[in-house]
Amino acid sequence: MKTASLHLSVAFASAALAAAKPKIIEIWPEGVPGLHADATPEKIEKARASNVHHPYVAIFPAPADKAVGTAVIICPGGGYDHLSIENEGSLIAARLNALGVTAFVLHYRLAEYGHPAPLRDVLRAIRLVRSRAAEFGVKPDRIGVLGASAGGHLAASAATLFNDPDGKTGATLDAVSARPDFAVLLYPVITMKDPFVHAGSRQALLGAAPAPEAIAHLSLESRVTKETPPTFIVATEEDKTVPVENSLMFYQALRNAGVPAELHIWPTGPHGFGMRPDLPGPSSWPDRFEEWLRNNHWLAASPP
Repeated sequence: MKTASLHLSVAFASAALAAAKPKIIEIWPEGVPGLHADATPEKIEKARASNVHHPYVAIFPAPADKAVGTAVIICPGGGYDHLSIENEGSLIAARLNALGVTAFVLHYRLAEYGHPAPLRDVLRAIRLVRSRAAEFGVKPDRIGVLGASAGGHLAASAATLFNDPDGKTGATLDAVSARPDFAVLLYPVITMKDPFVHAGSRQALLGAAPAPEAIAHLSLESRVTKETPPTFIVATEEDKTVPVENSLMFYQALRNAGVPAELHIWPTGPHGFGMRPDLPGPSSWPDRFEEWLRNNHWLAASPP
């Protein structure tokens, strides 16, 4: 009954989010590093965003009477070509809001820029939220990152490359820690290496003929350290787009580094299921995620 009630509340929340216009904050107010001279406006069509030149976060604050002080920066998937801003963005934000978590859906730069622009965008978003935590009603030590598919690669990049020189631009905000306190990866792209790479994501991020060192640098299964934050991973064996081996490799790397991790793999379920409610097994991932958050006390604290 509790789960049914929560699903109902999320449905109402999703409808409210669809009708509401979230507050937008550009993450590079001083000027986007490397902005293309011919930049044109972002395109949003049928719950997909593309052509992102001025990255920003769309803020979905937790209800004041439920807020627990935890924040999650959401990186929608889309192969570094576009962003699935509803199924892997605002609908996940609605579920987080129902739990008292404030969500920030990140519109990050894509194939028009390639690496390191997306990494810089997600790390800047973390630094921005942490530096303005009191303003957003969250705690600076309770900021997680969540990503799906290629957005999962970006979230995992934040979890492993938070101190990487490629993620800094010389801005004053670089002094703020960009390490997320936890990471959530939904059917993530992890490796840039054959045979398990998602070729489209690699090409969008690194170009048609990437150098071996670039491939190695962004194959995140080899970038995990003991400083990588606790991680929650969801995948299916049936995924024909991003092989489940991506999740398995990252989980094993976390285990090898002694990083707390939880992995859920179901035998069936398509790639990109996001918040679909009709899949036995995979559709329960939000419930398992809620349990993980509670078990790790990210939902147990008092409001800030």
